[in-house]
Amino acid sequence: MSEDIRALSARALRQAYQSRTLSPVEVTETLLDQIERQDPALNAWCLIDRETTLTSAREAEQRYLRDDSQGLLDGIPVAIKDVFLTPMWPTLKGSRTVDPAKTLGKRAPAVAALERHGYVPLGKTTTPEFGWKGVTDSPMCGATNNPWDPAKTAGGSSGGSAAAVAAGMAPLALGTDAGGSIRIPAAFCGIVGHKPTFGEVPHWPASPFGTLAHAGPMTRTVEDCALMMQVLSEADPRDAQAAPRRPQDYLAALDGGLKGLRIAYSRNLGYVDVAADIEQACDEAVAVLRDLGAEVVEADPGFRSPLAAFGHLFYGGAANACRELGARQRSLMDPALMEVVSKAERLSMLDYLGAVNERLALSERMALFHEKYDLLVTPTLPITAFDTAREVPVDWPSTRWPTWTPFTYPFNLTGQPALSLPLGLDRAGLPMGLQIVGRRFDDALVLRAGHQFEQQRPWRRFPPLAGVD
Repeated sequence: MSEDIRALSARALRQAYQSRTLSPVEVTETLLDQIERQDPALNAWCLIDRETTLTSAREAEQRYLRDDSQGLLDGIPVAIKDVFLTPMWPTLKGSRTVDPAKTLGKRAPAVAALERHGYVPLGKTTTPEFGWKGVTDSPMCGATNNPWDPAKTAGGSSGGSAAAVAAGMAPLALGTDAGGSIRIPAAFCGIVGHKPTFGEVPHWPASPFGTLAHAGPMTRTVEDCALMMQVLSEADPRDAQAAPRRPQDYLAALDGGLKGLRIAYSRNLGYVDVAADIEQACDEAVAVLRDLGAEVVEADPGFRSPLAAFGHLFYGGAANACRELGARQRSLMDPALMEVVSKAERLSMLDYLGAVNERLALSERMALFHEKYDLLVTPTLPITAFDTAREVPVDWPSTRWPTWTPFTYPFNLTGQPALSLPLGLDRAGLPMGLQIVGRRFDDALVLRAGHQFEQQRPWRRFPPLAGVD
């Protein structure tokens, strides 16, 4: 292979395995070596078990030698956010309060699906405690840094997964998203991240953040995102809230064009201040969608900021995650998490029901909006990455992370699919992101639009730190 192994997509790796120009062992060893070189600067991984990983790679290699490959991801290394149960490794969720012994021998639905398709488990990636915030740092693991500038945050809460993919340490990763936790780090690190429709990807055990939480793929191309969705969306009876399964070929759906689609473009949702470089990049992206045949109309969805309702529900979920922890355990935890937990514990049932009502009204408004428009396009974030180990930028007017993520969390409230795509770099050399939002269960159309855009504006760059050709 003339191309750097670290730059190959999952689809390209599988083709190389089938033609025997590469082996799963060769690829896995290359990525493990990349982790050893690059992760000291990034801190994206909280667990690497080289022998277990290489054993899986050897098993995949033997299947290819027997012409008996297994599923869509046989031999493809995948990074796993440390909130997904893995039978061979503990799942600590970024917290010193979790008993590792109680997590062994169990597998999340996403992990079970990956196993059925022959993946190679590459290791566990970092998360803030219980995935509670939009950056990735914790008392247990420290801060995860951005591959484009290690002095900046990778975002969160799936920051370890995003940094791993961006730096050429993994072609694919698992993430979760209860307020933007896939899309935020995808935008900050310059990769693709998809928050599926709620219920489209089975998730177990149930998240303490309830129906705000989605599991989904993080990749370098939309095609790989669709490939992962084909695997992750398989049925699992343990998720009682999963949507009924229906035939859906995410990969085949990528080939449709955009002609005839009505797309709403909202630069700021009507109330967000957006950095000038990001606004300009989004304007240029929308021009590409027009050139592809879509009818693009500048239109805001027309809702007010749902920040207060989201805060009640999300921080209520954080308090739910900590409800059985005593004073000694809480003393080991992120002090900022304890602040929001303490505040949420004082909310009344009426506060909670009011937030639920606002959520339902927002969902209704967006459902009606999509009667007129097939897709909504916005920036993923109004800013680029800021200093690492901080919850908000320096001199930010609020102390809490949702105030700088106004484009992401509304679509956790509505449960809609939302994809973040790389838009290139701002003048400071930091990645920017474009968000595409669709109707509930129209993930295939969201991915198709992202793929068609990507074909016109391919983004295959790696940060200089990665050393990828």
